[in-house]
Amino acid sequence: MPPPASLTVVILTRDEERHLPRALASVAGFADRILVVDSGSTDRTVEIAEAAGATVLHNPWVNHASQMNWAFDYVPKGTDWVMRLDADEIVLPELGAEIRDGLPGLGLEIDGVYVSRRINFLGGSVRYGGLFPVRVLRLVRNGRGRCENRWMDEHLIVEGAVADFWGELVDDNLKPLTWWIDKHNAYASREVVDILNLEYGFMPHETIATLNGGRQANVKRWLKEKLYARLPTGLRAGAYFFYRFVIRLGFLDTREGRMFHVLQGFWYRYLVDSKLTEVRRYIVRNGVGPAEAIQDVLGITLPPQKAQR
Repeated sequence: MPPPASLTVVILTRDEERHLPRALASVAGFADRILVVDSGSTDRTVEIAEAAGATVLHNPWVNHASQMNWAFDYVPKGTDWVMRLDADEIVLPELGAEIRDGLPGLGLEIDGVYVSRRINFLGGSVRYGGLFPVRVLRLVRNGRGRCENRWMDEHLIVEGAVADFWGELVDDNLKPLTWWIDKHNAYASREVVDILNLEYGFMPHETIATLNGGRQANVKRWLKEKLYARLPTGLRAGAYFFYRFVIRLGFLDTREGRMFHVLQGFWYRYLVDSKLTEVRRYIVRNGVGPAEAIQDVLGITLPPQKAQR
């Protein structure tokens, strides 16, 4: 039998007392350590994490990528593997067993492991639309992985070979729809930052966009940056929704699934384009650079080391 592989699970939190107990319980059977990185919770999040035996660190929030990369630097020594888990996600027992039994047998050439991820929306499972389950890289060998330098839709990246586990984790957020809308309003602003950075290059940027290997996340990013980005704003949101809802049978989904396709597949994408149009117009009318326009229109202050050159 191969020697056991030590695993640290990293969970980023802010006011997650509703979800955190469930996430912690789902990894208790296979995680050697749990590292919770909190960015200013005012509820019982920290208390819950500490009571469960997790190590809690505190770091001010900038974005998911910077927070996750900060966490990587504080993973305890002796850890072989690191798993990223969102506070509102649950590792299903089949995936937990696969991680526990499968990690020790992976060769040293394997730097990362893909797993499957499903989404529940308003209590219902999203089953159609050509998206679910999504294959995501969530396990990386300690010291060989990091998060893309992006403001939105960030992924873990590794340079070496990857393996596949086929169990699932489930994104099952229990907060109300108003919270979801507010969150995606903020997501839209952050995505505009990445889009403008592709155009202007005012700060470092990384992308997994590639067709090599055929990985789902890489192909989707390539299509988004090389094809979708070249379509007319506004029109492309409708085209994407038609693809998801009609061609990929989203209309056959549960009632909650159909709501998700409309809101996330059309409303959100149209909101991104609307905000993008607003910022571009501000740049032209006021003769300012994109970083200043992002601050004035979207209220996002870019870190000084990433300011426009």
